[in-house]
Amino acid sequence: MKDLNAMRILLQVAEQKSFSAAAEVLGVPRSSVSAAVAQLEEEMGTRLLMRTTRRVEVTRDGELFIARAHDLLAGLDDLKSLFCSDAQALEGVVRADMPVPLARDLVIPKLHEFQQRYPLIGIELSCTDRRVDPVAEGFDLVIRVGELHDSSLVCRRLGEHQMVNCASPAYLEHYGIPLTPEDLVRHKVVGYSQTLGRHAGDFDYVLPSGQQGTVAVPATISVNNADAYTAACLAGYGIIQSPRLGMMRLLSEGLLCEVLADYPAPAMPVSMLFPQRRLIPQRVRVFMDWISELITDQLNTGGAVGAFSEH
Repeated sequence: MKDLNAMRILLQVAEQKSFSAAAEVLGVPRSSVSAAVAQLEEEMGTRLLMRTTRRVEVTRDGELFIARAHDLLAGLDDLKSLFCSDAQALEGVVRADMPVPLARDLVIPKLHEFQQRYPLIGIELSCTDRRVDPVAEGFDLVIRVGELHDSSLVCRRLGEHQMVNCASPAYLEHYGIPLTPEDLVRHKVVGYSQTLGRHAGDFDYVLPSGQQGTVAVPATISVNNADAYTAACLAGYGIIQSPRLGMMRLLSEGLLCEVLADYPAPAMPVSMLFPQRRLIPQRVRVFMDWISELITDQLNTGGAVGAFSEH
């Protein structure tokens, strides 16, 4: 049990990137944290953390150790509830990552329903537009919108976002209403790229025949955040292409207008990803099932969810 406690301490140091911060979170002296990590490194025969004057970084060996430690601790936690038939007795923490608008507009408003069912399960929710590494960063699951490139992760497809082209009334008054993709030579788009500095323009579309095309359109402004993407469109900086679910309220209130309705962007898949494990903790399984049902129902019924595309 002493080694298991040292593992938990190491994971906290890696997450906080600080011995002092980890000690504060755990409520123990900093010296105890340092001693536990040093003991683990001695037993493993390798450096797990790299200390600098400003922060703590995880070494390559540390990344491998942390990934296995997460699985080991998760398995031990799951053993405690292996024969538990009482949902309210399930306990532990589930770590998930998803885009900001998805968390804000759909998951957090409904999370109380999950917590009423499983009051002892804690949720650590990371919200970011960047693509996290579930294994290296210790996430039980992530929700992603768009094409996937993580061959090492298990994927559960939840559905697809139908896309819509939007512009503000002020923008259309100034530039006119495009009727075909060829009209876009006189228009602007809001660019989106997770890494600013890269090309972030272009307008992708699907013809009624199913054939896809792209038109190069200059970007008046480029952003790397889904909320900023919508805000720039509302401010009249250009046309955006976003999940229809996230635009329904803005369209119904007249704050945005749909354009080029016959030329939407290709639908974007919505997926749940999680590390390959022989044993998925029961607390993680019930959260995965709950959030899968929540998102799938939303995609099927067309409810208003924020524009949580990762593009």
